[in-house]
Amino acid sequence: MAAFGLLILRVVVGLILAGHGAQKLFGWWGGPGMEGWAQMVAKLRIRPAQPWAWVAALAEFGGGILLALGFLSPLGNLAIAGSMLVAIVTVHLPRGFWVTKGGYEFNLALLAAVAALALTGPGAYSLDAALRIQLPEPLTLLVGTVLLIVGVAVTLATRSPQAQTETKPQTT
Repeated sequence: MAAFGLLILRVVVGLILAGHGAQKLFGWWGGPGMEGWAQMVAKLRIRPAQPWAWVAALAEFGGGILLALGFLSPLGNLAIAGSMLVAIVTVHLPRGFWVTKGGYEFNLALLAAVAALALTGPGAYSLDAALRIQLPEPLTLLVGTVLLIVGVAVTLATRSPQAQTETKPQTT
């Protein structure tokens, strides 16, 4: 039963993320497409916007497909985690926790799911199991996590400074 539970979780979370990536890459399901997505990344002050937009879109789409298929685990999980961390910090954190206010609740739930799946593995009903692929554990997850942290830090470090708002001097 546990293997079936992992399959359900992997497929649902993986396809949700692949769908988000497809919105960005192809403009499907009302998404912005790459031109609109690159403009959104620029508004988030991430520089240069175009390459980082591609990284984020491919991380969501490709990571979601890898996760749904249970293929090359935990690489898809790590790609998704990076995308969710950057989204939380740049977009959702200032808006609070609840998604109804634009907060990070949904992103955190996805992040927790991919972290749990990275730790447990894809399960018996996966391409990794069918093809007998097993990346070295825990080395792959440890190295991948370090690279994930470095990648997120570099992404956030590329952000241009926030524009200063002018304030009128107070008179007494």
